[in-house]
Amino acid sequence: MATKKFKDDFILLAEAGFIAVNQADEDAALKLFKSAEMLNPENILPKIGFGYLHLHKLELKQAVKCFDEVLEIDPHNEMAKAFKGLSLSMMPNSVDKGEKMLEQTLKSKDPAIKKLAHSAIDFVERFIKKNAGPAGKSK
Repeated sequence: MATKKFKDDFILLAEAGFIAVNQADEDAALKLFKSAEMLNPENILPKIGFGYLHLHKLELKQAVKCFDEVLEIDPHNEMAKAFKGLSLSMMPNSVDKGEKMLEQTLKSKDPAIKKLAHSAIDFVERFIKKNAGPAGKSK
């Protein structure tokens, strides 16, 4: 019965994990995502959370791997697509692939996903694709 009682807390644990990532509290984020995963192993939200943590740490290959695992289970998961696109766009050999994926997520019906994709594309254009000279100014 205790498991049923705590199953209702799944979403709170997962959301708290994302908040912990945003506050750079890796230890808390890992514990929260693992707890959420134990309560509901079939739910992909903790997997997205682990990828989000890797993305924040700029462990881009690990982030992409997490988002790929989610997309294998749910190929239409727009959050995983947007985060994977952002991760790829920061990898030197995958910028175009990541940007293309972000452009696809711009078509989302979810305004938060659209906003994320738009911000990520803007970031890529302004900071990733920008050719800087030796002093850091544009050529």
